[in-house]
Amino acid sequence: MNEIKKHTIAVLVDNEAGVLSQVSRLFSRKGFNIESLAVGTTDNPEISRITIEVLADEDHAELIANQLRKLFIVHSLKVLPPEKSIRRELVLLKVRAENSVKRNEVIQIANIFRANILDVSPGALTLAMIGDEGKTEAFEKILEEFEILELARTGVVALERGQETINEDTKEKGEFNYGKNVL
Repeated sequence: MNEIKKHTIAVLVDNEAGVLSQVSRLFSRKGFNIESLAVGTTDNPEISRITIEVLADEDHAELIANQLRKLFIVHSLKVLPPEKSIRRELVLLKVRAENSVKRNEVIQIANIFRANILDVSPGALTLAMIGDEGKTEAFEKILEEFEILELARTGVVALERGQETINEDTKEKGEFNYGKNVL
């Protein structure tokens, strides 16, 4: 049996209502939990990029990718191997810092991790850090001793290294348009 590991799938889709629901339903129907999901428009306002992380073996990851490719809302798709991609996540943390000594300690840690200090209040500091999963997890772990009051993560976004892009034409023009406007 293949080893279960994290797979990152980048998908270019139509930027319209209901698209994310269709994509997430596919994962649900196949019995996969989405570990991370990040969505945003691209340089073309009619196209959104979805970055999905899922725990699966190689065969199941390929099955999911092939099923996604069949959706008429999907323009292009790539499975991004970790060694050939740049992966980043934004983490926002609110940390308890009830006195100047604690605030200074948190600020020193933030400087080591190249995090930004977004807000300083008498009892807490709010920090932002961008990095790969290892860096964000280490940052979170070391700040646990100060008591994390609140945490928000964006989910991983990823791009392929080098000149290759996701913008390869994988479908012929008009191939799946027959059902697009049908409810």
